Amino acid sequence: MSTTRKLAALPCGHRSKWVVLALWLVLLIALGPLAGKLMGAEDNQASSWLPGSAESTRVLTEQRAFQPVDTAQAVVVYQRTDGITPDDRAEAAREAVRFATVPHVVGPVIGPVLSADGRAMQTIVPIDVGSNGWNDLKPAVDSLRQTAAANGHGMTTHVTGPGGIAADQAKAFAGIDSSLLAATISVVIVLLLLTYRSPVLWLLPLLSAGGALTVSQAFIYLLAEHAGLTVNAQSAGILIVLVLGAGTDYALLLTARYREELRRHEDRHEAMAYALHRAGPAVLASSATVVASMLCLLIAEMNSTRGLGPVLAIGVVVALAAMLTLLPALLVIVGRWVFWPVRPAYGTPEPTRTGRWAHVGAWIGRRPRKVWVGTALALAACCVGLVSLNANGLSTAASFTGKPDSVVGQQVLEQHFPGGTGAPLTVLSAAAGAPAVRAAAQSTAGVAATSPPVVRDGRALFQATLTDPPDSQAAKATVDRVRAAVHAVPGADARVGGNTAVILDAGRAAGNDNRAIIPLVLGVVLLILAVLLRAVTAPLVLISTVVLSYAAALGISSLFFTHVFHFQGEDNAFPLFVFVFLVALGIDYNIFLMTRVREESARHGTRQGALIGLSATGGVITSAGLILASTFAVLGTLPVVGLAEIGFAVALGVLLDTLVVRSVLVTALTMDLDRHMWWPGRLSRRSSDAVTAERKGPEGPGAGGT
Repeated sequence: MSTTRKLAALPCGHRSKWVVLALWLVLLIALGPLAGKLMGAEDNQASSWLPGSAESTRVLTEQRAFQPVDTAQAVVVYQRTDGITPDDRAEAAREAVRFATVPHVVGPVIGPVLSADGRAMQTIVPIDVGSNGWNDLKPAVDSLRQTAAANGHGMTTHVTGPGGIAADQAKAFAGIDSSLLAATISVVIVLLLLTYRSPVLWLLPLLSAGGALTVSQAFIYLLAEHAGLTVNAQSAGILIVLVLGAGTDYALLLTARYREELRRHEDRHEAMAYALHRAGPAVLASSATVVASMLCLLIAEMNSTRGLGPVLAIGVVVALAAMLTLLPALLVIVGRWVFWPVRPAYGTPEPTRTGRWAHVGAWIGRRPRKVWVGTALALAACCVGLVSLNANGLSTAASFTGKPDSVVGQQVLEQHFPGGTGAPLTVLSAAAGAPAVRAAAQSTAGVAATSPPVVRDGRALFQATLTDPPDSQAAKATVDRVRAAVHAVPGADARVGGNTAVILDAGRAAGNDNRAIIPLVLGVVLLILAVLLRAVTAPLVLISTVVLSYAAALGISSLFFTHVFHFQGEDNAFPLFVFVFLVALGIDYNIFLMTRVREESARHGTRQGALIGLSATGGVITSAGLILASTFAVLGTLPVVGLAEIGFAVALGVLLDTLVVRSVLVTALTMDLDRHMWWPGRLSRRSSDAVTAERKGPEGPGAGGT
């Protein structure tokens, strides 16, 4: 027995299966309590999302010298359309005193300040967002809203500003782990029942995937606590979807191959060893592709993107380990009955060879060139929607699927006060140059007013209120003008931060990440495919089809976002996240297909090998794609536009790749290119006719078996 066969037999031996099960039980008992602590280890402060080297991030760090804690300004805005009365002003003043006693409110409460038109007031309340981030911010803002709403004078009240907006974001992400987990598990259960048509079998992949999620969450918690790994609500939520989705995919592929081998081997332990030996390399290569793609995110400028890479890579590695050890052990322990009511009896024919996908393959084989050309043109037509893609960032109002209180309050604030009120720029400089820096900022177009500088330890800080809304393009242009003006002051060492500067720097960093990471991921995936398939043509063809699938998915998604969901644009990181997920996961299905095609091509020639490969893997890959697409679609249930867009586009891309690209386009290209698909490998020198002649040699037709 070869070394690889011996390794494949380890998780499913007569005795070793029990050892594997015991090890996983010990691991789950030891690490299970730690997994529940992951949410408490999340870092949702602004610095955990922003580009680390950006000017606005440096301002966030340096301004701590001027205040004992990190703060976010909540703006309580009052409105009376027929004019604010003296009683209204007195009541707002009393409330400002009460605001100062709310837990986590720090520093002086400023206001109420009457608007120029006399129909609105604003009170600025600084809230501590130190070590607990928005976990403390949300209850503080809730208290402000309850206090302000009880004024009883007929005014409408809202809490907005950076503090109010962040609190609503925290509310949108509240329970993301539990709600996503429940929704994802429900989807997986339903689809596994439909796939297996067995009342029992679905439980084993789900238990294995659930165990992988628990262990990965525990490992990530330990790294976050003791190794400085950054985890936020976004990465923790996507981890759930990816581990359950990818883990179930690997389980489907392995279980399908095991069911095949049960028809060829009487001993189920031997059948599982053969299944692991044959399917294991494809699963391993698939997970390596995903892990390598995720680790490419480590070069990102955005802290949130850079932290996402290792979190998801850990999840995929643990999912792989569970599906290659725990799941095989469980399947062998329970025996053939778990497939009831359709048990794969020894010696029975494999039904996939004459099933639906065999007929699809035969249809493609009659005219493969026309099929792949027509399919490619149809996908290219879908790319037309890219002209409406607007991945330039989302405004505050556009970042929620609904209209929370902070968004309404921001709109009221903009009606009665300068657009940048409540979210001013923060300017830091050397104390000696502060007057000149302030004068330069004050004279810049788009700046409504500046505050007096505060000096401490040789540095000065002042704020500049903008005339335009803080998340508008006009406000971002003002940031650039202010920076140019204050940077030009000799010896001032000035820096400009604040909410608008953060939005501007984050958008530019995301653009840089798109340009750097996308080519890197393509190169890494291409290298893995070349090593796996021992060819050059096949990897290039597969990469091209996945990129085409990605562009088509983005084009269709953009049209839906604009004309169906009426979203106002896409997040800056949207193209990168969708690309990484679709390329890594789309290549998964091509690996599942092409490793089987290559295996069969060595026996039957490439054309017949493509037909057999599609027939054998078509059903399981389609099921895997439906499950993965459905798990990502669960992200659309969150009231956060950015995640909803990622979920929709990835789900659509996975379906395109599974049902069209992999099953039709790749199969047709493989049949048309024939042996040239494997150039310059050994298989490229053996035509289908030559292989057929070999198989009709001394041992007669069909020699060599399957």
